[in-house]
Amino acid sequence: MREIDDLPHVGVLVRNNVHVSGNAAGRPMVFAHGFGCSQEMWRAVVPEFEADYRIVLFDHVGAGGSDLVQYDYGKYDSLHGYADDLLDLLEELDLRDVVFVGHSVSSMIGVLAEIRSPERFGALALICPSPRYINDGDYAGGFDQGEIEGLLDALDANYLGWSATMAPVIMGNLDRPQLGQELTTSFCKTDPDIASHFAHVTFLSDNRRDLARVSTPALIVQSANDVIAPLPVGQYVHRKIVGSSLVVLPTSGHCPNLSDPSLLAAAIRAYLK
Repeated sequence: MREIDDLPHVGVLVRNNVHVSGNAAGRPMVFAHGFGCSQEMWRAVVPEFEADYRIVLFDHVGAGGSDLVQYDYGKYDSLHGYADDLLDLLEELDLRDVVFVGHSVSSMIGVLAEIRSPERFGALALICPSPRYINDGDYAGGFDQGEIEGLLDALDANYLGWSATMAPVIMGNLDRPQLGQELTTSFCKTDPDIASHFAHVTFLSDNRRDLARVSTPALIVQSANDVIAPLPVGQYVHRKIVGSSLVVLPTSGHCPNLSDPSLLAAAIRAYLK
């Protein structure tokens, strides 16, 4: 295990494989991917915004083209480590009034970053967010404690097998098996040890109390049928973030950025008008 003090210094643009495109004079729009994915998962959404926005794509450390040497198990033992990286990126590029688009776990990473530096953010678009995956009293997160423990045990025991089984379930849209296959391939590109660590951090996190601290205007986009973040979860996030808007897409699965990118882009654009 590498400790952060032992790692060579690498700038955030290299560490997080940052790519900037679109309208250089436009409002900045930062896209953050979910577990087991990379910035490639935004390829069908980004073209809808490139003419008007300055597009910033990046990979979380441990994913995609990020510098894997920089993965530190201590730093990334909570979502705050990823929020640190996001804020590093915004500072390095001197971005303000940012439209932050976060998918799945990155929604909560964006929430944590916004709470710490609200002056950097102008709008949040939280795609299929979940502040807590485990049911707790009246809170319906979608999974019992035992179900999450079983999911993580299966992942730890055979990550490639888990990916082949779970990715199509997460994706939904079983009538379009190529989508599930793409997500499986993405999962399988991730180092199993890093994937396991990130999965534990993701599925055991609890950011419910953080939602009330968000001060930036927020859009919650929810799929109508999502086994990972069911509709009651999106409704909960909407209630807890004061002044937020909720859009329920007539879609299936946890990844509308892959399955229904035009619908997702239209929902975000309508909110930003």
